[in-house]
Amino acid sequence: MKSNVAIVTGGGSGIGLAIAAKMCSEGIITYIVGRTADKLRSAQEKLGSNARIKVFDLDRISEIPHLIDSISEEAGSVDILVNNAGINMKKPFSDVSDQDFASILHTNVQSIFAMSREVVRIMRKQGHGSIVNISSMAAQYGIPFVIAYTASKTAVEGMTRAMAVELAADGIRVNCVAPGFIRTPMSAKALDSDPDRKNKVLGRTPMKSLGDPDDVAEAVYFLATESSKFTTGVVLPVDGGNSIGF
Repeated sequence: MKSNVAIVTGGGSGIGLAIAAKMCSEGIITYIVGRTADKLRSAQEKLGSNARIKVFDLDRISEIPHLIDSISEEAGSVDILVNNAGINMKKPFSDVSDQDFASILHTNVQSIFAMSREVVRIMRKQGHGSIVNISSMAAQYGIPFVIAYTASKTAVEGMTRAMAVELAADGIRVNCVAPGFIRTPMSAKALDSDPDRKNKVLGRTPMKSLGDPDDVAEAVYFLATESSKFTTGVVLPVDGGNSIGF
């Protein structure tokens, strides 16, 4: 079954933009969802005629059903969902407030649950669909100062497996990609300003370099499409060996 319509959350920049670009280049009508209209319009210009934009804040959980309904009515189907959007917070463990912790889980876990639930209702009627969630090295091993982010990404991996088992009978596959340290403007700024951290990252990465957003996009595309038609419930690290490096 050819995939015709995809949704990529956080598709306006970084890894999300690379994922959307791969989808569009393969002829898939791709809806990029994000908070900032200017950023989305700029992305749409780069992506070309297969790109569509939806300005939406995923923290507005109660409005997600309307968002998905509007895309479904406009596009006629939803074949792929990539849950890429997420936020991070770097704070010492004891400085993280209850509100801080809840905020990260709200965006990184509850919005993925709600997006997936609404899309699954459409995919069930179609009899097919593919969902790809985005995790992190924070769910593979311990990283200090990101307790809430770590909890959220570990939850995403657990949800991936639970969804995969429950939805397989409906023709819906659910997988996850766990990027390592990827070269984006945000990560470059953070690592270049902290040489010790950068050396630590590269020191435990056997391939001795940062990845490119396109590396993640290729893995997402593989899991989202018929190339992986007998694969569900996996967490695929795209990390240059970082998660198993010494």
